[in-house]
Amino acid sequence: MENMSNWSKTSWHNFPALQQPKWPDKQRYDEIVQTISELPPLVFAGEIRDLKSMLAKAVKGEAFLLQGGDCSEEFSRCTAPNIRETLKVLLQMAVVLTYAGNKPVVKVGRIAGQYAKPRSADMENVNGMEIPSYRGDMANSIEPDAEARIPDPARMLKGYHLSASTLNLLRAFTRGGFGSLHRVQAWNQEFVKQSPMGRSYERMAVQISNAIKFMETIGIETDIPRLKEVQFFTSHEALFLGYEQALTREDSITGGWYDCSAHMLWIGDRTRQLDGAHIEFLRGVRNPLGMKVGPNYDIDTILKIIERLNPENEAGRITLITRFGYRDIEKYLPPLLRAVKKSGQQVLWTCDPMHANTFKADSGHKTRDFENILSELRCFFELHWVEGTVPGGVHFELTGDDVTECIGGARQLSDAQLGQRYLTTCDPRLNAEQSLEMAFQIAEMIRSS
Repeated sequence: MENMSNWSKTSWHNFPALQQPKWPDKQRYDEIVQTISELPPLVFAGEIRDLKSMLAKAVKGEAFLLQGGDCSEEFSRCTAPNIRETLKVLLQMAVVLTYAGNKPVVKVGRIAGQYAKPRSADMENVNGMEIPSYRGDMANSIEPDAEARIPDPARMLKGYHLSASTLNLLRAFTRGGFGSLHRVQAWNQEFVKQSPMGRSYERMAVQISNAIKFMETIGIETDIPRLKEVQFFTSHEALFLGYEQALTREDSITGGWYDCSAHMLWIGDRTRQLDGAHIEFLRGVRNPLGMKVGPNYDIDTILKIIERLNPENEAGRITLITRFGYRDIEKYLPPLLRAVKKSGQQVLWTCDPMHANTFKADSGHKTRDFENILSELRCFFELHWVEGTVPGGVHFELTGDDVTECIGGARQLSDAQLGQRYLTTCDPRLNAEQSLEMAFQIAEMIRSS
């Protein structure tokens, strides 16, 4: 990479860093960062390079990116069942997209590190009391208590260990047979099976199983890694820069620097300042990078950021994650598509149809409507077809649990039902059934591409 002579993993310290917790004890914070920097990396440079080459194919339309998982992971929910159910729904969605959409799918979870969250203000009013905002379990506690909200750097260390545990289980599941196509019917959750979507999935799973049996009958070996193992990658927002710095390591094979906290990192709408610490830090690591782009973007700034993060115009390095809302996507996406296309920059275009479609239901719950999410996705595909660009992926907040957080879908979940199993501490997520329904809809769009 060019212009790296003036970069180091600590050079971001010389730039304004937004969205960082106000750690009360600087010495304790430095000690924790040092401790994490001496621990093993969570992912490896070779895996990161594999992901980048797969994303490069998606840039050209030869693959499709499925990125999904929790809005904000919670320490208390780092359990085998929760990890398994999230993986299960992503595997189901991926197999639907691959089989019904006729395209290989790159599977990336918002998992094993999505413990930090940006906030619009440092303080918030809870029960008439001004207390520090909750910035994710890696900074402080969700408890509405002034003391529990004091940022504690030891939580970063706990976040590292829970990310390691999550990754360990994900590797076991994806390499140890759980992700095998021979088990495609076993991924259907019990509560989904009885639904129209579950039955559609079941029919497709039978077809896949029959195809594998046919291969075996005519003597084609099916006991092979391609059918038995799954490549699954992790991602999170690179928000707390001390933590990301601590896990940035120099690759012994190629010599480049990689942030080994996750395979892919993204930069949020609130932290993508051209002269900010996040851009400075990320320009030096060789991971694939995502960048959220909302309605308040400035085209010239976006182009300058892409140029700074990807001076060699390497395919697979930059993924733009657009989030405009179903009402505004037709206004904001086309000018961006045209400008980036004209600049010649190679980017992977993906759609996050969740964030800009959030509203407060009459019940008081923050929610999203399945139809609005689907509407933004349809528009995303159609606008790309018009502009001659590639709709290359989707980015969802979802869970494998039977939650009631987003209204609509095949079961027509209503406002009145939101309180039944509303479990998120952050943003509302699609449940497993809604996620599966979304996958069938997207597969149709991919086939039409």
